Amino acid sequence: MSNPTLQFGTSRFLQAHVDLFVAEAARAQPSKAIGGITVVQTTSSAESRARIDALRATGRYPVRIRGRRRDETIDVTVECDAITEALHANDDWQLLRKRIAHDVRTVVSNTADSGYALFPEDTADLLDGQRTPRGFAAKLAVLLHERHRAGGEPITLLPCELISRNGDTLRDLVVSVARGWNAGDAFVDYLGSRCIWVNSLVDRIVSEPILPVGAIAEPYALWAIERQPGMVLPCEHDDIVVTDELAHYERLKLLMLNLGHTMLVESWRTHDGAPDMTVLDAMRHAPWRDALETVWQDEVLPVFDALGQQVAARAYLADVRDRFENPFLVHRLADIARNHDEKKARRLQPVIELARELRLDIGQERLRGALASDTPVTPAI
Repeated sequence: MSNPTLQFGTSRFLQAHVDLFVAEAARAQPSKAIGGITVVQTTSSAESRARIDALRATGRYPVRIRGRRRDETIDVTVECDAITEALHANDDWQLLRKRIAHDVRTVVSNTADSGYALFPEDTADLLDGQRTPRGFAAKLAVLLHERHRAGGEPITLLPCELISRNGDTLRDLVVSVARGWNAGDAFVDYLGSRCIWVNSLVDRIVSEPILPVGAIAEPYALWAIERQPGMVLPCEHDDIVVTDELAHYERLKLLMLNLGHTMLVESWRTHDGAPDMTVLDAMRHAPWRDALETVWQDEVLPVFDALGQQVAARAYLADVRDRFENPFLVHRLADIARNHDEKKARRLQPVIELARELRLDIGQERLRGALASDTPVTPAI
């Protein structure tokens, strides 16, 4: 089996995002996808193991797309068949080393919150390839060392973790691992200067799994990819945007969708909302919906107007409303509320700072009030 895309992570998000894009692109026109995907389980999760076993048994899985787009209700199931090989890093490490040497052209990852962690047991002796590293960065360092030693061409790496400048961050991490192992200047140069580490932003709510493999997702999807010379993408797809202005897409998501979620949670916590309340419930509660609309209209959109992004901001906001009003999505405010104070600072403060930098005469009283509120009410259980 020879697949040009190597994917680290079996999450339902990747199943309904990158993997689905590749399947849809190949189905529409084979030349729009570079080929199939080898997926690698990197954890000891029993659920991940079940997904790997199911993929090996069937080679396909369902993705159910459910939600609203403008005035249309969407409820369709799409079969995804892009994954043609499923491996486990611990069991199939030697095969994985063989795959990376020449076959792979692009690496995709979504390794969750702990994906970029470093571990003391990942030491320089791993470069002999006989032992599987624990950390993702160490795995990449060993595999790319194998490719470099075999004379393989530089590779494109497309991390999908929700970390700002995720490509740059992962590159610096893997380079630091290689340097710490004294892996050699030629290899460090190969990593830092020749391989292509791409910053990107992923955006799709994948609300539920379909067991043992498959997912339920909203209609909206975006993979915004920062343009780099020579990069190789798994496919061409309408929901993939290659851009020189990745920060624009990051700002839209942060200051419209993420800010909107946080403002709904602020209302929910302040007014002792029901423990099981969802985003849809909050949008159907007129006072909270009106408060959010006021923030968007009076305190956020004027900033995008001043940036000359009026059309893009309003189009994105229309998508956000559809997403928040998805009748099929069980998106609980209690889940969004984790680390609420930290999220408020990260999501609300930037738009206030932008308004100040642009010298806008808007008070932004609701945003400032939310930031100043440090004693929110916790809903009763």
